[in-house]
Amino acid sequence: MTQRTRTAGLPRRAAVASAALAVAALSAGCVPGADRAAEPDASSAAPTAKEALLAAVPDGTEGTFRFSGKDSSSTISGLVDPAGKGTEISTAVKDADLGFTTTISFRIVTEQTWMKVKFSNTKGLTGFPKLPDRWLRLDRERIADAESAPVYEGADVGNAGPLIEAATKVEEQAGGRYAGTIDLTSGEAAKVLAEEEMAALGAKAAAVPFTAQVGPDGNLASFTMRVPAAGAQKAYEYLVQYRDYGSAPKVTAPAGSAAQDAPTAAYELLNG
Repeated sequence: MTQRTRTAGLPRRAAVASAALAVAALSAGCVPGADRAAEPDASSAAPTAKEALLAAVPDGTEGTFRFSGKDSSSTISGLVDPAGKGTEISTAVKDADLGFTTTISFRIVTEQTWMKVKFSNTKGLTGFPKLPDRWLRLDRERIADAESAPVYEGADVGNAGPLIEAATKVEEQAGGRYAGTIDLTSGEAAKVLAEEEMAALGAKAAAVPFTAQVGPDGNLASFTMRVPAAGAQKAYEYLVQYRDYGSAPKVTAPAGSAAQDAPTAAYELLNG
């Protein structure tokens, strides 16, 4: 769901694009320094609506939690375990021309990463890499762009923090609901969408509407940014949801027969 800021025949080419998207979503994780980017000023009588909303963004103190999200071309879901510096994320991308779907899952514990890949709706198609149905342990040295290799980088995997930080208007409404506009050309928010999408948006990027919901526990439950149509891109929702704070499972390294070293075909997929 994020721009990469740090992530043969048509079937394989589409699969490579899917892998690149998934790596980008993980390697960016959250934009560096974006976890709960601004806390309410203790010296002020009451936080502004923007400060209150930023304080609800996950910063790692809430315990484990689940997340999900979507943008114009993909969906993601997974787990975050801040104490164990672990993340599990799955992204599914459907090829618009051939109709098959590539689902790539990553599990990260500190700086070690495992990957799973599944292709579905492939009837009548050939050329897909043959990969074991196990967690494939990745060697960072074998990933072409080593700096983009996914590692744990923070709790706010959906980049809600930098987006809210770039808000030019935030209004608090009833029931923990917030609404406003975001300047996507400002600061770290400019890195959230892909460069070509930002270029197409032009002046529209300076005032993109959003809504957010904070749960009764004071934690961010959802963030929705309504990206307008631009060029060939239709309007869509950039959605992030966080839930099960403190009750979601921990993220641990796969053990025994559930994992193996990644074969060459896995690196070919990641490296394009």
